[in-house]
Amino acid sequence: MFCDDMWLRTAELMGAVHEHPFLTALGDGTLDRDRFAFYIVQDARYLEAFSKALATASARATDPGDAAFYAQSAHTALVAERLLHAGYIEELGPAAVATSPTCLAYASYLQATALSAPYPVLAAAVLPCFWIYQDVGAALLKRVGDLAGHPYEKWISTYSDPDFAAASEQARAITDRLAETADAATRKAMEVAYCRAAAYEWMFWDSAWRRETWPTERWLAP
Repeated sequence: MFCDDMWLRTAELMGAVHEHPFLTALGDGTLDRDRFAFYIVQDARYLEAFSKALATASARATDPGDAAFYAQSAHTALVAERLLHAGYIEELGPAAVATSPTCLAYASYLQATALSAPYPVLAAAVLPCFWIYQDVGAALLKRVGDLAGHPYEKWISTYSDPDFAAASEQARAITDRLAETADAATRKAMEVAYCRAAAYEWMFWDSAWRRETWPTERWLAP
């Protein structure tokens, strides 16, 4: 199955995701609030592009069930998840930071894929944002246990929620089904898209840990 193959191929990357200092500190509750605020602002901006990619997947899906799933997921990304981000931004204060290079690159990649790639490739490209977040959320909940009083309780609860796990499972099922009937070139493009988006997930957390800036900012700042 496509998803089984991709999980094995990205096993080393997933190990790096779970061991990243941003996520280990988030789980321990010791993550610097400035780093988390930077991440939340960037993720809120990314979700706009992600929701548009999901909406495009819904429009291009030939199966009514797929179309309904991606439409609902687009709504969730734009409304429900952004409510989580808005709550944290209100609590932490708005971070006056530019959109990071990694955030812009990931968002642009998804938008370009949505506009130019075949529908199965788009399904593979949006899958890591479901699957990796669900896997991270479940792992953090298992490690932390009781979330009462945890400074990042809402974040961990959102991505370890059974409804989010069900959405991740459905996204995998759709992608597996599309891969089964894809020709060799499309299947290869799906693999590349999945791995690229999975890499961007690691890069996104890493950019937040480093509070990434533009190396050209000193020349281009207004």
